[in-house]
Amino acid sequence: MVKKVVNTSGKRKTAVARAAVQKGTGLVRINKIPVELYEPEIARWKVMEALKIAESHLDKINIDVTVNGGGFMGQASAVRTAIAKGIVEFTGDPNLKIAYLDHDRSLLVSDSRRKEPKKQLGRGARKKRQKSYR
Repeated sequence: MVKKVVNTSGKRKTAVARAAVQKGTGLVRINKIPVELYEPEIARWKVMEALKIAESHLDKINIDVTVNGGGFMGQASAVRTAIAKGIVEFTGDPNLKIAYLDHDRSLLVSDSRRKEPKKQLGRGARKKRQKSYR
């Protein structure tokens, strides 16, 4: 018997989350901590959005997420993307995918924005040294 496991990832800024979705009893863990105990609370709310939309499928699957890099809100955004992608791929439910896209596109699409490279003669991407003529 082959165990069906779906691996997905989500990114936001420098945070990367990897989720493994498999058949189970509805356990959701982020870095081995149950999602109900995930801190800070505002990050937990962000992650729970992805779970609330897919409530009908949750009691049949287990989700294990590992996340590193970035700050706590970047990590929360990466986790919710990884979870949503994993649930959609595992269940194959087109209505669920539409529900996610209607709610917030970032649930299924990782944020591709990155830091702009520094330019010569400047202190950063846009800031330049000041000129004085007098």
